[in-house]
Amino acid sequence: MRVIPEDVYNPKSYEKVRLPLDDAETLPAWCYTSEAFWRAEVDHIFMKVWNFMGRVDLIPKPGDYYAVNFAGVPVVIVRDEKGEVRAFANTCRHRGARIADGKGNTRAFKCPYHAWVYGLDGRLKGAAGMENTKGFDRANYGLVPIRLETWGGYIFINFDDKAESLANYLGDLPEELASYNCEDLVTTRVTEYDLKCNWKLFIENAMEEYHLPTVHKASLQLLEMKHGIVPVRGNWDVIREKHEGTRALLDEDREHALPRIKSLTGHPAEGTHYVVLYPSTMLGMTTDCVWWLELRPDGPHKTKLIVGTSFPKETVARGDFADKVKYYYKRWDRSVGEDNDISEIQHEGVNSPFAVSGRLSHLEPLVHHIANWVADRIVGGDTFDRRHDADKTSAIALSLTKSGGGGRRPAAAE
Repeated sequence: MRVIPEDVYNPKSYEKVRLPLDDAETLPAWCYTSEAFWRAEVDHIFMKVWNFMGRVDLIPKPGDYYAVNFAGVPVVIVRDEKGEVRAFANTCRHRGARIADGKGNTRAFKCPYHAWVYGLDGRLKGAAGMENTKGFDRANYGLVPIRLETWGGYIFINFDDKAESLANYLGDLPEELASYNCEDLVTTRVTEYDLKCNWKLFIENAMEEYHLPTVHKASLQLLEMKHGIVPVRGNWDVIREKHEGTRALLDEDREHALPRIKSLTGHPAEGTHYVVLYPSTMLGMTTDCVWWLELRPDGPHKTKLIVGTSFPKETVARGDFADKVKYYYKRWDRSVGEDNDISEIQHEGVNSPFAVSGRLSHLEPLVHHIANWVADRIVGGDTFDRRHDADKTSAIALSLTKSGGGGRRPAAAE
């Protein structure tokens, strides 16, 4: 039976996680269910790093906003009168009530409790009833700003004013993925799911292909592909797949494919990139579109999943786009539903008092990377050298066949 340590910061608890992939174990099961470990993640990960918050075209007009709850922190993201995208703590400066819910368009935020009014730039514009309060200056009681930066039309926030810039955090990601022209993509649909699972279980699942022949045996029956992960600089990892055509359609619907992204060059032109943006987002970047899986953790046992889909502007403008995109949505709805189900099933299992660490397959290198990225930030150091796994697996070629529910066999490396 498992034992949850009194001190989740003890490096000894993660010694086997730190080993090379062939020798390593998964994170201890309590890392997915312990309240103490969750608090450590909030303090040392989510409050310290750049967190993904969707795309800027979700709020295209001045006054457009959306409210989120991220790792227990209420946040409102808004486009102000000058067109700048801003983030604020969604907390009234009077007695702390939320000043915004859901999404919409507004000329100002009005607290539902005592009617304090805030402009789109966060300034306190009205505080009726405070006229007799000595020394009260509205200029000192605006909404608390939260750092916000963007890359490629994607929004990131950071709760730590002393953290590195987004550019430093992402490293070479913008350069490697530049030819997708993400800033010119158009968001066409956003779907939300409330999951009963730990956030790490879902992102680990999203970044490994070991589960495809079982979890997706009736949907993602893949063609032969060349596969590998590569060393990167920054807080991201990627699986590259070489293949023809798009990876955003089911085999049965490939006749409905939309045009390729014209700007693709280099590796992006060769197939698909599956990118994990640490800590909790995945980008699926294929030859004709980009989609994202955004996780908003809510304690160790609950996660909100946001699935967004985007296409180039010229693709969305096509007369046949509405008819063809239905087949893309069909693929995402089916595969995401399967991933949601297996993540909840897995969470039920790791929540058992008899759940212990497992061993990793050579087909799960990024599960190993994710575990070590988390451990680095909980116990400090950054002692894990992820180049070991990348060097070893970059030469691996994998083939998935349609027989036997999508069985897997090694193939010759290119």
